[in-house]
Formats: sequence, structure tokens, C-alpha cells
Amino acid sequence: MEYEIVTSPDAPASVGPYSQATRAGDFVFCAGQAAFDPATGQIVGGGIGPQTEQVLRNLEAVLKAAGSGLERVVKVTIFLEDWRDFAGMNEVFARFFPDRPPARSTIQGTRWPEESLVAIEAVALA
Repeated sequence: MEYEIVTSPDAPASVGPYSQATRAGDFVFCAGQAAFDPATGQIVGGGIGPQTEQVLRNLEAVLKAAGSGLERVVKVTIFLEDWRDFAGMNEVFARFFPDRPPARSTIQGTRWPEESLVAIEAVALA
């Protein structure tokens, strides 16, 4: 099966040898998005709430470029710097997925860059 590389000018550019997303068949596989503001290239400040919101906006931009959207997300993996941020992340996440939340796994671990509190990768229907 062939696949297509997906890029969005409205999301931060990849910082390594990987694609923002790939579209294969009926699915879009999105690389982990961090809380980079695409306009400045900097991690947004303000804690877990604003960072989660920026991550989801970045993910939304990549999905849009693939012809999909957040409403078509079927699975996400969330990477948290600290479990103490789970409730704050969850509050924002619920606003972006109010009706049909996707399957989800959450993992704690040191994030890169150092200021990053959360990253999210996703699989969506194309």
C-alpha cells in the first residue's frame, strides 16, 4: 500500500527526519505534536492548560491538511511530563472531544524540549 506525506503550514514544522503525518488508505497517522506556537516556534507558556490547547490546535491543523479532523480521531496517545498535570490536561482534552472521545492511552515521561509538559499523537479516519 502506498502512503502520502502530509504537512501543514499551520502547524509547527517537523524538527527531525519524520513527517507531521502520513495518510495510508483510510487512515491518517499523526506524529506527536508538542505545544509549539507555529507563529513563533516557541513552546507556549502558562502551564498544562494552554499547552494542551496548543497541542490540540496543532494536531487539528495537521488533520485538516490530510482532509480529516478531530471529529475523525479514533485513537490518541498522550505523553505527560508529570502525572500531576493529568486533571488539567483532561479538562482541556474533554473540550476538544465533547461527544465521541477517541480511545486513549496516557504515558508519563520526561518531555523534550524541557519546557514541554505534554505531547499528543493521533490516528484518525481519512
